[in-house]
Formats: sequence, structure tokens, C-alpha cells
Amino acid sequence: MSRKIHSLGEKAGELTEQAASWTGLQPGTAVAVANVDAHVSVPAATVVEPGRMVIIMGTSNCHMVLSEEERIVPGMCGYVEDGIIPGYFGYEAGQSCVGDHFAWFVENCVPASYHEIASSRGQDIHAYLEEKASQLLPGESGLVALDWWNGNRSVLVDVDLTGMLVGATLATKPEEFYRALIEATAFGTRKIIETFVVNGIEVKEIVATGGLPDKNRLLMQIYADVTGREIRVAAAKQTPALGSAMFGAVAAGRQKGGYDSIFEASHHMAHLRDEHYIPNPEAKNVYDMLYKEYERLHDYFGRGENDVMKRLKSMRADIIEKKNRR
Repeated sequence: MSRKIHSLGEKAGELTEQAASWTGLQPGTAVAVANVDAHVSVPAATVVEPGRMVIIMGTSNCHMVLSEEERIVPGMCGYVEDGIIPGYFGYEAGQSCVGDHFAWFVENCVPASYHEIASSRGQDIHAYLEEKASQLLPGESGLVALDWWNGNRSVLVDVDLTGMLVGATLATKPEEFYRALIEATAFGTRKIIETFVVNGIEVKEIVATGGLPDKNRLLMQIYADVTGREIRVAAAKQTPALGSAMFGAVAAGRQKGGYDSIFEASHHMAHLRDEHYIPNPEAKNVYDMLYKEYERLHDYFGRGENDVMKRLKSMRADIIEKKNRR
């Protein structure tokens, strides 16, 4: 399989006459080395230096950060020298259930009356739940959840873990459940950030992109309050597309109307929105207490002290198999 190896952002070649006819592009158009959709979003979110974490927030979360040093960070999905931005080690972590988390709840647990009210107001059900949940103070619901409805990607790297909600009563409302699930994903992100920091990877600021920053301001503020970090938002609606174009511009080079480095391309092509989210100190104090409870549950059920989640999952699989054989 050995061939000449190119770095990310370098020119792999040019479009032939035949390939140009397929695409409608000009023959000789530069073709960049293939890249990763998440990774190209980093410079498209203005991040080309250490200390600023990019989080792509959607059905799942992808966390990426740069470092000048090689560090072993437990539970990270991987790190590659020059893998995101030349000259830096690129690190990636993630959560496998975020937007999917909220969609599952809306599809399975929200009463018809809520859907009817949202519909009568011309409102999306998520927007209605956000409105209701935003009227709650941190800790008011009495709930804390684990964000493992689809397993844990980081830092436990265990697909067999499952979700959990503690504190529900007969008085618990749908919006309280919804907010607790948002908070759980924010706690999961804080766990990832703290794991990076403890192991020598600095995270001073968060830059968010993806679908969720456009859809849920409450979620964004909760993430800022839970992590204790300012969150900026990338201006581009489609950062992977912009990032791909940026690396394409680098492959073309300045002589062909592009740029000579991804640093230069990011400076000229990437922008942040004016909106940003600042941690609320009062909310953060409450979330610090809730996070301690999250951590206790995280370690108790996730690090082998009580494998009840896996036992239940195994029992379910066995019973379904026997049922299907009948």
C-alpha cells in the first residue's frame, strides 16, 4: 500500500479533462488531499491555535482541540500530529448521543397536550420545550441524568452503557426531564474538557458549530454555565463545506487565487458571529454541585463498580432472542 504521502491541505493533483467534464469544473483545478469532515471544521471556526476547543453540536457532539505537545489523554478517540492543523497535535473526543437524545425524548415521552399547544402556536415542539425549560432555575427540577442513551464515546469508550435519570417523582414535568437531558450532555462535555485539562491540554474557550447552536439558545447557555467557559459560535452555517473550500484554496495556492497556508485561509475566510455565551456565576455554582453528583454516577456505573446497565442489556438481548425463536 506504500505510495508517496502528502500532508493535509496539500495538492494531490489536478482535474483531468475527463474528470472536469463530469463535474463542470475547469481542467487543471487543484484537488486537495482527502480530509475529515469534522477536522476541516476547525479552521472554518477560526481555530488554528491551541487553547480553543471546537465542538460540532448536532445529533452527536465532536470535540476537537490542538496542542503543541503530545499527550496521552485517557478515553480520547484519537490524536494525530498534523492531523487537524499543521504543526500541532490534533485531539478528538465525542459524545454519541446529544440531539438524538432530545429527539428520542420528544418522540417517546412528550404528552399529546404539549404537541397540541405547540402546534396551535405554530411552534416546533423543541422550541416549546425550550421555552418551558428556560423558566426553570438550575437545580429546580431535582433531576440529574447520565447522557448514555447511545453508549459513551468519551471518556469511558463503552457502547454498552445506557441512560439514567435520578430524582423523578409524580410531579416531574416533561420540560424538567428535557432540561435534565440537556444538562446531562453539558456535564458529559465538561467531563471531556476536564480530562483534557488534567492531562495537559489547555481549553480556555469553546467555539461551537453544527445545527444545535442555531436551534436552542438555552442549551448553549447551559453549556457555558456548566463548563465555566465562554462559548463563541462560528458564522458559517455549513462549516465542513467551508473548511473543505479552505483546504481546496490552500491546494490551489496563491498563484491560482487561493492561499499558501490554512492559517492564511482561516484568517480571510472564517468568521465568528457577534453572539456569544458568558457563564452565569450563580448558575455555575449550582451546576458545580450537580456535576459532583453526575461524576459519582458516572464513575459508579461507568467504571465497573456496578455493571447493572450491562447486565440488564444482556438480559434483554437474551429474552428477545428466546422470544424470536418461539
